Parts: sequence; C-alpha cells; structure tokens
Amino acid sequence: MLTIEAIDASYGPVQVLRGVNLEARQGEVTCVMGRNGAGKSTLMKAIIGQVPVAAGRIVLDGVTVSALAAHRIPREGIGYVPQGRRLFGDLTVAENLEIGLMCRARGPRVRDHVLDLFPRLRERLGQVSRTLSGGEQQMLAIARALCLEPKVLLLDEPTEGLQPSMIALIRDTVKDLKATGVATILVEQRVDAVLAVADRVAFMTGGRVAEVVAAEGLIATSPQFQTYVGV
Repeated sequence: MLTIEAIDASYGPVQVLRGVNLEARQGEVTCVMGRNGAGKSTLMKAIIGQVPVAAGRIVLDGVTVSALAAHRIPREGIGYVPQGRRLFGDLTVAENLEIGLMCRARGPRVRDHVLDLFPRLRERLGQVSRTLSGGEQQMLAIARALCLEPKVLLLDEPTEGLQPSMIALIRDTVKDLKATGVATILVEQRVDAVLAVADRVAFMTGGRVAEVVAAEGLIATSPQFQTYVGV
C-alpha cells in the first residue's frame, strides 16, 4: 500500500501541496479530482520524485520513497504515465517498452503480458512512436509503465483528447489491473470515466485533499462534483 502522510510541496517559493493525506490500496483505483490548480498533477510528481516533498512523507510497503532520489523511486515499483505521455518519440514502440523493462530488470514474460493487454502495439513494434496515433501513443505510455511490473500505477489524465473507443480501452485496462493487485491513482476530470473504474474518489482543493468518498456512494449529480470539479 502507498501511504501519503501530511506532505507539503512547492515550486520554489510557491507552495502547492499543503498537508496532503491519501492512501492507494492494493487492487483498488483511487481517482483524484479537482479544478485546475488544485494540486493534482503536483501530487503525482511528488509521489514519483519530480517535485521534492518539503514536509511529511510517502511510504510504499514500509519504504519511505519520498526520501529516495527520483531515479530510484520507479525501482521500488511505482509506474508513472504523465499528462502528455512523454514518450521517446524517435524510438520505436519496442525500444520504448525496453526502457520500461530495464528499469526493474524485467524480461520477456512481462513484455508479452503487456502486449497481450495492448495487442495493437504488438503489430507496431518496429514503428517509430511519434508516428502513432494519439490513442496508440497513450497505449504505449501505459504499456511502458506496466513494463516495470508496478505495485502502484500513477495515471495523469490518460483519456484527455482521445476518441470514445480509446477511452473505453483504457478504462477496461484499468479495471483489469485491479485483479492483478496493482494500486492505481488516477487523475481524471471526466465524471463518467471516474464512476466507471473508481473504488474511491479523493477531491482536492487548494492543495489539500478535502474529502475522500467511496465511489459506490456517488452518482453523476452528487454535490461533490459540483463543489470540487464544476465551474
């Protein structure tokens, strides 16, 4: 389990996260929602070590990952798919996957499992990744993170700008990962997508987690969506 305990984080003098507490449990999807500027992406970057934690700590299975150098955090089993995908655009699909495999010294078994999840990528292993469609690039970004065989998967706006068929594929993949025991933290703005996959929803405002609600108690018209997400 990943436990976030009262963390603060800043960009220079600008404090963004203020005493954030959250848990990501094995085999569950925790969705993080909030308006722009609430601190959602900064939270993800703090977990993966791209933004330093100034106070509090982040613990994964007894290891304080917030005390580690950023390059060591993925080796503990945290996979990250940032907003905008951030692929190695001039490398092939196969080469991008290989980078993910190298991070935790995973081999053909993991690669084959990931390609089974995304069979379209198997057809495009030799293709340069920047020439893929937007949906295929998102598949590759998730597949590369899964090549770590992560304990925790961080997904930042994975459905942004995608057509409905790709959104459905990513939703189904996230559901399938629950059965493998992966703890997923999903930043998402689409209420329908959240209600389709979430076990719990954490609502952020002003750099804090204001409320965590069981997803089964939410519907599209629940007041939390208007309070924390609506404009």
